[in-house]
Amino acid sequence: MERLSLKYVDAVKALETLKQIMNEEFSVIVRDAAIQRFEYTFEAVWKFCKAYLKEEEGIVVSTPKSVFRAIFSLGVLTEEETVRCLRMTDARNETVHTYKEAVSDMIYGQIPAYVLLMDALLMRLRERGRGFSDEKNF
Repeated sequence: MERLSLKYVDAVKALETLKQIMNEEFSVIVRDAAIQRFEYTFEAVWKFCKAYLKEEEGIVVSTPKSVFRAIFSLGVLTEEETVRCLRMTDARNETVHTYKEAVSDMIYGQIPAYVLLMDALLMRLRERGRGFSDEKNF
């Protein structure tokens, strides 16, 4: 349970850094920093979800898309939210192409919606959890 708590805290903290950068006035540097923060936030969130599935639900999955599909099967995400999570996974995979201005702008434009999606996902899993979300971890 301790490991799951740590992953949860890591995901929440990463998401907070992403929220902070999205409040900054736009510049190319802010855009690029936001994309970098999106990358590590996405990684922290999906890996927490993977650990949650294993430790809380006994479900073993190994890829981000399979994690989001499993979370959907539990009723945590709606079908629409699951599709958005799958698209978010594709966007994360596209971040390796941020040297292309159009790709960078496209990903940056999607980040606010992804922040809301990841925030809702973490909140719902916290509500379902059996002890991993202890406030003292913050």
